[in-house]
Amino acid sequence: MSDRELLAAASEILDGAVAEFTGQLGAQASVHKSAKDFATEADLSIERHLTAALTERTGIPVHGEEHGGPPLDTGTTWVLDPIDGTANFSLGLPLTGTNLALVRDGRPVIGLTWAPLLHERYAATADGPVLRNGEPVPALQRAKLADVAIAFGNVTANGGRRFPTRWRMALLDTLAERSLRVRVLGSTAVEAAWTAAGVTGGMVAFGNHPWDTFPGACMIRAAGGVVTDVDGSEHSLSSRGMLAGASGVHEELLDALAAVGAPADYLD
Repeated sequence: MSDRELLAAASEILDGAVAEFTGQLGAQASVHKSAKDFATEADLSIERHLTAALTERTGIPVHGEEHGGPPLDTGTTWVLDPIDGTANFSLGLPLTGTNLALVRDGRPVIGLTWAPLLHERYAATADGPVLRNGEPVPALQRAKLADVAIAFGNVTANGGRRFPTRWRMALLDTLAERSLRVRVLGSTAVEAAWTAAGVTGGMVAFGNHPWDTFPGACMIRAAGGVVTDVDGSEHSLSSRGMLAGASGVHEELLDALAAVGAPADYLD
């Protein structure tokens, strides 16, 4: 199957999971991963069903957030997050969705984000265009930070030391001064899809689980945007986070990060 045929097949499979996704809205935590990170029975069930359907239809194995799978640095593998923004989903907030990417030798070549509660479906192969509900969206144009909204990842580090809370708050303050608006949406999938579609001008994510970042990274690149690690280096499986946006905005985001300084300087 070509990448476009795989995209079409994956789109049909994700469509088939919409009823289960919407029907379990509000599901409560059943698996606790850390103090503020959890999965619901809906996460587990949707991942099982999508994994089985993708494997049967495409013959390609799946690496899921909840159940794991083959390594992503070699070969071809789907990487799946059945419910991105699980806290939003559990609370009944509509900013949540299913994230899926096809990863070939460590790089995403197909990206899909389905946000059923928003009635939005985003998809792209690496060469574009980005499709929103099946229709191509315009390519991203060079823009200024002052004219766009920026999607901002979690404000608190939940005990993590890689990007401490004090550093995140300093960056939030800087971006609030330099951008039109900053929005904390609670779903990397939605943030990245909206960046690819030009709804938000850019985004910063303070983690790099491939099921979170790879679908959006593929779509943002396909739209003509720039995707890097937070230090401006190439975005990859080994990145610490993801910084992405339209040309011009991405450059100004890097300037804002430089102005705030190193996260290590904010450790207690």
